[in-house]
Amino acid sequence: MKNPFARKNKADLTKAPKGFARHGRIRVQSKGSAIGGLIVKSLAAVLGATIAVAGITVWDITNSIRANGIELQGPKVTAADLKGPINMLLLGSDSRAGTDPKIFGPSSGVLADVEILIHVSADRKNAVALSFPRDLLVPWPACPSTSGGSGYLPQALGQINATISNGGPGCTLLTIEKLTGLQIPYLATINFGGVIEMSNAIGGVDVCVARPIHDQYTFLNLDAGLHNLKGMQALQFLRTRHGVGDGSDLSRISNQQVFLTSLLRKIKSEGVLSNPIALYSLATAAARNMQLSTSLTDVNTMIGIATALKSVDLNKMTFLQVPSHGGLPAPYSGRVMPNYDQANIIFQKLVNDEPILIDKANTGSGAVAQGGATATPIATPAPTSKATTKPGASATPTPTPTPTALPEWARGTNAATTTCSG
Repeated sequence: MKNPFARKNKADLTKAPKGFARHGRIRVQSKGSAIGGLIVKSLAAVLGATIAVAGITVWDITNSIRANGIELQGPKVTAADLKGPINMLLLGSDSRAGTDPKIFGPSSGVLADVEILIHVSADRKNAVALSFPRDLLVPWPACPSTSGGSGYLPQALGQINATISNGGPGCTLLTIEKLTGLQIPYLATINFGGVIEMSNAIGGVDVCVARPIHDQYTFLNLDAGLHNLKGMQALQFLRTRHGVGDGSDLSRISNQQVFLTSLLRKIKSEGVLSNPIALYSLATAAARNMQLSTSLTDVNTMIGIATALKSVDLNKMTFLQVPSHGGLPAPYSGRVMPNYDQANIIFQKLVNDEPILIDKANTGSGAVAQGGATATPIATPAPTSKATTKPGASATPTPTPTPTALPEWARGTNAATTTCSG
């Protein structure tokens, strides 16, 4: 298969350069258009890896996944890469393939409306899931096209979710690499149908709703209380933004974290990853509705990532969103810009593989901690003291530095904390 990310010569890259999304204008999003749903927090674990561990034959499934593999730029990934920190990008596209246009609206191109960067530390003691707002305006690096076209030249500013439309999922990954400074060798995408099928396969996810949700755009109606969401209702919940918080995409991210943290608690407590029937259902749903980078289609790689995620305690699985602000002038009204002085602190901690832990939820708009718990600083643990010895002196401990903390601008939670949509 021809590598769509093979290096192009300069002549190729200068053909039909693209500026802002949709030929110089950033396309206005249809209401409620984002998928909002990566129910794939433990994605690699679901995609045949743990099925292989359980002893189920997955030849047909893995062949199906490999047939749709996405080639990425950069050096070839080897088994040795799984021994250090793991970085993986999970994308939710708003593809409506196979869905009812009366419910979701007609398809008008594909956008990367959910972007979650997963970082698992080298010591396998903590993990971070960092969400990027779909309307985030960031620099676009030059990128060839996944579809084999001419790709596009770099531009100073563009909407992050349009990178997949203009160049394919590999261009979204490249954009996030340049923004964060991280190398991200693994990529997975899921569409609307995948959210529906996979939530059914797992038997639904219990979510807490603090205030009634009535969203006329996603047609979601939920009373306050606990709800088991699966199928269409799960997708509606993950897509809703008009029904939660201030109606912004930032509120939707907080709402999505309610679902994702509950999903992880279910996976951990009910042994989903050791249930062959559940795993087979999840894997077949994934094969029908997902695309993986070729670096992620190898069963041994899946097993390695699944093992890494499985070993992290729930209270050390941290969910954050990239700090950003709105209130931008035309033609960027309705979009958001990163708060770079804040976002770069998070990015650098990930580059340095420093733990980022949250004791209690600091959700921001769109969700509340169950019981009304107050927000607490997000901190990285202090290193342990080390003894130092000088000539002619006895060993003395080095003072332990005060833990560094991210102030209250950092929005997030951990998988052990129950939060409620609100």
